[in-house]
Amino acid sequence: MECATAGRFFGPSSSRLSNPRRRRIVLNRNNGLSAHNLCSSFKFKIQAQTHLSSEVGIAKQGSLTDFGVQEFVWPSPTDEIPFWKKGFPSWDANLEVPSEVKKDSKLMHIIHVTAEMAPIAKVGGLGDVVTGLTRACLLRGHRVDIMLPFYECIQREQIDDLTLITTYNSYHDGKWIPTHAYSGTVSGIPVIFIEPSHQFFKGQHVYGGSYNELEAYLFFSRACLEWMQVTGTQPDIIHVHEWQTGALPLLYWDMYHYLSLQKPRIVLTIHNMEHYGECRQEQLNMCGLDGSLYATFDKAVDDRTVGHNPERLSLLKGGIVYSNAVVTVSPTYLKETLCSGWLSSTLIRHRDKYLGIVNGIDTVMWNPSTDVFLTSKFHAQNSEGKKLCKYYVQRGLGLASGNHVPDTALKVPLVVCITRLVAQKGLHLIIHAIKQVEELGGQMVILGKAPDSRVESEFEGLANSHNQGPSIRILLMYSEELSHLLYAAADFILVPSMYEPCGLAQMIGMRYGAVPIVRKTGGLADTVFDMDDEPNHEMANGFVFEGIDEGSLYRALGRAFACYRNKPDEWNGIVKKVMAVDNSWNNTAGKYIEIYESVRA
Repeated sequence: MECATAGRFFGPSSSRLSNPRRRRIVLNRNNGLSAHNLCSSFKFKIQAQTHLSSEVGIAKQGSLTDFGVQEFVWPSPTDEIPFWKKGFPSWDANLEVPSEVKKDSKLMHIIHVTAEMAPIAKVGGLGDVVTGLTRACLLRGHRVDIMLPFYECIQREQIDDLTLITTYNSYHDGKWIPTHAYSGTVSGIPVIFIEPSHQFFKGQHVYGGSYNELEAYLFFSRACLEWMQVTGTQPDIIHVHEWQTGALPLLYWDMYHYLSLQKPRIVLTIHNMEHYGECRQEQLNMCGLDGSLYATFDKAVDDRTVGHNPERLSLLKGGIVYSNAVVTVSPTYLKETLCSGWLSSTLIRHRDKYLGIVNGIDTVMWNPSTDVFLTSKFHAQNSEGKKLCKYYVQRGLGLASGNHVPDTALKVPLVVCITRLVAQKGLHLIIHAIKQVEELGGQMVILGKAPDSRVESEFEGLANSHNQGPSIRILLMYSEELSHLLYAAADFILVPSMYEPCGLAQMIGMRYGAVPIVRKTGGLADTVFDMDDEPNHEMANGFVFEGIDEGSLYRALGRAFACYRNKPDEWNGIVKKVMAVDNSWNNTAGKYIEIYESVRA
């Protein structure tokens, strides 16, 4: 067994390692999870290149030995439990929140109604955004709640103070469904969980259960409003997200506003215009609305189906029309959506209430100086601990072995790509990057899942071809723990998207000292600026390409690798610079607060 538990081993300073008795440091807090549970669904095929030894190699001045690597117990790809599945120290978000955030003078009650929340119900960036924005508004003094379906797959041990607070009935398809509302706290954030008594939200994953998802979210949208009415809750703002809650603005203005909910105003955030929430009229009828009334051009008809039999509705379009304000997640993506796509005409008609705000990142959850998943903590003023994180991951994935001198492994540029494996993310460019990184003498780790079986099969083939080699690892899964470790290990974070409403990976990567390599689109264009763009040199923080061809990508990778290898002083400056960039939610939350203020009753 060569693997230490990746926990809070030590901070950036090496002084804590001076005690010669610290030969093995192992934290093993499983937080109630057994080794069997941690590994029960684990499928990972990697072979180390050579026999891995616990001896690190030759000590060098200024090398990793300064961090006590000879005292370390390194992970191996042959370990029974992979290094990212070990027990980690418990983490209390309340202990990490910044105290210097200025409180707003006009305080509001805001309720987010959402299908996702990080970390307990996270599939993509939506969950991160909801959690980060909520935390930022709480820190500014506002009262904020999240309303979330109580998915069967949610691990209840991640919820503090879970309490049944309301039992009530909510309408669906001619019946009143007994429904439970629970309150709890997740990562310091108050959450209200909605749990119907029937089959909705049952299954092992957030999405993809055996129930009809569209009908489930129609039920959820009404159940949230019904709960507010039953309990007399009148928030200033109901903030809905994506198509899943697109029916709520219709239900509010055409039903509940005429009942007892007078105070709330509705804000909709569109995180990805690709998903429209296509809906038949009879499905909308199930939540108590007359679907035929919305089948008009100025309400919710799906423009693409006009003249077809039957015409269909779009919950996202209805949400745009009926919300008091509509936000998308970057200024560039706003411009792109006004110029293309079938919803552009609707957005143009409602241009006066349509705004673009770049997402932030949750700097409490994503903080390399306090991150419990990291082997060594680090920060912008002292990033040396990042080297240890990189070598730890290299050893654990079989990209380096005990026969390597650590500094030799560290000199190899490591590119990380953490993404959903869908067409939007530039699959062909990711595949080209595998070949190009190998040709350039680098290493690459891909972490992601493919919802399409054909894409999954293609990447499984690539994994089988590369995962036993010396430079490429393709991990077809998602792991919150491993994503933290990979961001900390990466020299570069690759985001070659065809389109990207905002993107969080490039901002999280920068927070952890990984320099972004991105395609210029959407929010990537608003957050990453090319190192070779002389007029904007002060803003330069990455490597940008515009084409969708492999040549454009190859040139960007070549420039990035050349800087890493040939300009060490400049490279170190870039790393410090990107770590110091403030992509926190605080500034972004202020822009949302301004919108809330502009529409509140």
